[in-house]
Parts: sequence; structure tokens; C-alpha cells
Amino acid sequence: MVESDARKASFLKEALRQTGTPGDVLRARIEEVPALGADVVSARALAPLVGLLAMAERHLAQNGTALFPKGRNADAEIAEALERWTFACEKMPSDTDPSAAILRIGELKRA
Repeated sequence: MVESDARKASFLKEALRQTGTPGDVLRARIEEVPALGADVVSARALAPLVGLLAMAERHLAQNGTALFPKGRNADAEIAEALERWTFACEKMPSDTDPSAAILRIGELKRA
């Protein structure tokens, strides 16, 4: 996990410790972290989809998947992103907000 806020990074580390979940928390900005080769990349309330895809491209493994919660403007963000990127996108309904969605993105490439 990558989190630039020290307080949030401490919380994540403590959550890993208390649950016995293996993992690492890097306290840094995502733009400063070397490519991670991650199977899954996720981000919440970080940037519009176009920006998220640029970050995801750098950190995803070759067949990796990105999972991004998006609000009521998800369709517009997808349309805008398709002007610069090609990708497979599955739009799943959010359990917490009927106007929101979770985007599962794969096969990410610059257009």
C-alpha cells in the first residue's frame, strides 16, 4: 500500500498488524514510488480516471487489474479516458451509493 499521509499510513500499518494480514505500507506519494508490478491497483478519491490510469499503468503488472470507486460521473470519466487510453472496463454497482460504481479495468494501454 502507498499512502503519503503519515497518520493514514500508521493506521494502515496497525490494521495489518492487528489482523495478521501480510503487507507493506510505503509512506510516499505514488508518483515517487518505483514501479511496483502490482497484480491489483486501487485508489479512492485520488484523481479523475484519466489520471488514475496513468498511475495504474506505471504500477500494474502486465496482466494486472485496476479497481476504482467512482461517483455519478463514472460514465463521463470513462468516455474521457477512452480518448487517451484503451482498456477493458467492467462497471459494477456500488453497495454504498446507488449513483456510484466500481470500475474493474484491465488490458490498459495508451491510445
